[in-house]
Amino acid sequence: MLFFQLTWESFRFAITALKSNITRTILSLLGVTIGIFAIIAVFTLVDSLENNIKSSFSFLGTNVMRVDRFPFSSGPQEYPWWKYFRRPPGSVAEYEFLKERLKSAEAVTISASASTTVQAGSNAYQGMQLTGIEYGYQDVYDMPIEEGRFFLESEINASRNLVVIGREIANTLFPNQPPIGRELKLKGIKFIVIGIFEEEGEGLFDAPSKDEAAIVPYGAFTKMFYTGKNGIEPTIAVQGKEEDIGLVALENEMTGLLRAKRGLKPTEEDNFALNKTEFIQNAIGSIFDVISIAGWVIGGFSILVGGFGIANIMFVSVRERTNIIGIQKSLGAKNYFILFQFLFEAVFLSLIGGITGILIVFGLSFIQLGSLELILSFKNIVLGLGVASIIGVVSGIVPATLAARMDPVEAIRTN
Repeated sequence: MLFFQLTWESFRFAITALKSNITRTILSLLGVTIGIFAIIAVFTLVDSLENNIKSSFSFLGTNVMRVDRFPFSSGPQEYPWWKYFRRPPGSVAEYEFLKERLKSAEAVTISASASTTVQAGSNAYQGMQLTGIEYGYQDVYDMPIEEGRFFLESEINASRNLVVIGREIANTLFPNQPPIGRELKLKGIKFIVIGIFEEEGEGLFDAPSKDEAAIVPYGAFTKMFYTGKNGIEPTIAVQGKEEDIGLVALENEMTGLLRAKRGLKPTEEDNFALNKTEFIQNAIGSIFDVISIAGWVIGGFSILVGGFGIANIMFVSVRERTNIIGIQKSLGAKNYFILFQFLFEAVFLSLIGGITGILIVFGLSFIQLGSLELILSFKNIVLGLGVASIIGVVSGIVPATLAARMDPVEAIRTN
């Protein structure tokens, strides 16, 4: 109990010292404020950019493996580029083959996309991304429906002329009226609207958005567009199981099945690429890791200056209160009681600076930056407070130790 009482007294002495020197306190914490602001501002911007970019690529799905001709990552340097073009695209036959035999997959689908114009009465929307899908597409990719419904399996198998459209298209074609159940035309063919995608809003870098997209059954799509070799190439996508870390089992099984389906001999190389959608997200994460390091460097210099400023002020504070230290020790004050006074003072100085820097970042997060939404995460708040606390301890430990080790007689004699 005595230890906690003395610690509390040290706490009170530190607060009193800070209040008695307001101007010095403010000047001391400026360096830490700027440093914490620089680090947390950079991290907040980096996190917000990374999350926004990754969400812009959400159309690729998560835990998904695609069958493509070209790999997402660069292949062997000696691999002739023209061999990629000679590879056959995926086909409906391969999709059905994988769907029937794959055991390491949650869902399998095939899709093909084209840019086209959609019309409804006198209204038209140009540049819409139209995708033909097979059943299971909604299990591979995130397809939130805001109004209406998704396709039934029987509707996709029968290639019904039904369509699910994005919010932007719905607002353009059917202003001030409910779009569900209404007709629109694709390539001169009538389709009935059965659903509206949940609105996504504007993304960075003009990434594909469901607001400007529509989906129809794959069979209905092939009536309007030629697919396959020398046409629009379909993409086979497979949703892996959560327990399959890195989709290793799925990749091995798909490789064996595709080689068997395409009749490749053991000595022949693969004529397909299995791409994991996480590759793009990991690549984006690697880029922002480098930017985060730059943020540490930029903020680190400011914090270093702030730390030296706090240490300098603490040495001055020890010098000013030498007589008081001598009196306290002569009355029986423990060394840790003296040490905690100055250590708490240094930590409080640093924490106040850190909190001020975080509050500035929080205020700046309300500034509108177009489609980029700045979000100060709890992780970055904890990081800022943690760094500020460490700087306070490091800056105050030496002057606090010197104060605690003073001889009471010599301290009282000091002018």
